[in-house]
Amino acid sequence: MDDPAPLSPTDRSTVRRGSKRARTDRADLHAVLDAGLIGHLGIELGGAPVVLPTGYGRHGDTLYLHGSTGAATLRAAAGGAPVCFTVTHLDGIVYARSAFHHSVNYRCAVVHGTARVVDDPAEVLLGLEVLTEHLAPGSWTATRRPDRKELAATAVLALDLTEASVKIRTGPPGDDERDVEGADVPDAVWAGVLPLRTVAGEPVPCPLLPPGVPVPARVADRGLSPAG
Repeated sequence: MDDPAPLSPTDRSTVRRGSKRARTDRADLHAVLDAGLIGHLGIELGGAPVVLPTGYGRHGDTLYLHGSTGAATLRAAAGGAPVCFTVTHLDGIVYARSAFHHSVNYRCAVVHGTARVVDDPAEVLLGLEVLTEHLAPGSWTATRRPDRKELAATAVLALDLTEASVKIRTGPPGDDERDVEGADVPDAVWAGVLPLRTVAGEPVPCPLLPPGVPVPARVADRGLSPAG
C-alpha cells in the first residue's frame, strides 16, 4: 500500500522558485511518476554532469531503474554517487498577452538520493516485473521471463522516494493588469491555454509475426486512452 505520509522537504528538495506550485502530498508524487513512461537520470560522471533518459517503475515508495551492467551511468550510481531523477509532463502551452508571461502547464517530480544495487534474486525479478508492467501492463505474465544470461547482463537499481519534490502548474496565464485592460476590443491579443496530450496510435505488428495473430487486449486497450 502507498505511504500516505506527506513529503518532508530537505534542503536540496525544497522548492524555492515558484514555491506556490509546490505540492506536499505524497499522492501527487506517486501520480506524476505513475503517469510517465520515461524519466531522466542525472549523475556526475568523470567530473561532468550527465543526464540520460531511462525507463522506470514504482513499487510503493521505491523507484526501480535498470540498464546494462556495462553502462557507465549505472555503474556510477551503483558505486554510491548521488543521483537526481526527474519526470515531467507537459500539459499545455500558456499563451499570454505579453511575451514575458507565456508559460506552460506541467507536472514535474524530482527525486534525490543514492541508488541501491538490487542483488537479491527475488527483488531483481520484482524490479524487472515492476518496470515491465509500468511500460506495458500485462506483459510480464504474457511473455518469456528473463533467463540467466539476460539477468547477468542487467543491472537493477532501487531509488527510495523519501527525498522528493513536486511542482504543478495549471490554469490560465498570469497577465499583468495593464495588459488585461482593454481586452474587450476587437483587436485584443488572444490569451489562453493550448492543451497537449500524448495518445497511442494503431498497433503495428512485427514483420516476423505469423499471419492471423490477433492484437491482445493488453495492447489494444492501451490505445483507447491517452498515454501519460
